[in-house]
Amino acid sequence: MAWHGDVKFLYKQLILKDFKIRYRNMSLGVLWSLLNPLVMMGVLTFIFTRIFPSHQPHFPLMVLCGIIPFNFFSVAWVSGTTSVMMNAPLIKRVAVPREVLPISTVLSNVPHLLIQLALLMVMALAYGSRPGLDWLWLIVVWILEIAFVCGLSLIFAGLNVFVQDTRYFVESANTVLFWMVPIFYPFSAIPPRYAGIYEINPVAAIVLAMQNILLQNHAPSLVLVFKLALVSTFTIAVGHLIFRSMQRNFYQHL
Repeated sequence: MAWHGDVKFLYKQLILKDFKIRYRNMSLGVLWSLLNPLVMMGVLTFIFTRIFPSHQPHFPLMVLCGIIPFNFFSVAWVSGTTSVMMNAPLIKRVAVPREVLPISTVLSNVPHLLIQLALLMVMALAYGSRPGLDWLWLIVVWILEIAFVCGLSLIFAGLNVFVQDTRYFVESANTVLFWMVPIFYPFSAIPPRYAGIYEINPVAAIVLAMQNILLQNHAPSLVLVFKLALVSTFTIAVGHLIFRSMQRNFYQHL
């Protein structure tokens, strides 16, 4: 029980440390969590309503439903990938479960996510969406996304110890993935033969679920949620197995 309490304390301290470091010496502090999605929303709204008109109703809200989960995913995945190498001195000095590092790094991004979700709720209310029982699905899909990113971070944090180019692969993958998620185009624009592939992509599935709830005012498809749950559970389970198999050889590479 004492060891369990120590791990909980370590999680808390690492999450607080990452949160403070992120906004150290920034004059606007946590306001950057709001400015980033707002600026992106403004740029995409201008391009796809003025330059290439899409005539999609409530376009700014649709963009926020995509930008916020994608931002969380991309930032948490990159920071989780580098977490073990960034904390190499801690690993060498203290005997702690090393999987704490990537998981706590992902969790340290949750406060920024909550700030952005508050912005999204305000925008949804402004566009006429009304809270109901369907909104409870937001909790489910976000827990599943966090679990999915934790699994990916465990895998790639381990790989990054041995191949430090892994971080650049993750950054490049995020760039490609931005275009593979229906952020600024509707799911209806995707050809039917690719629709199933999009639903398997957890980030795209979360965006679709959020659009169902906040734009279309109905619960997401149970099939969509099942696919998301299946992929997220599989990823975090495999992530733990892979990370534990690699961590035996960490010390000589740190």
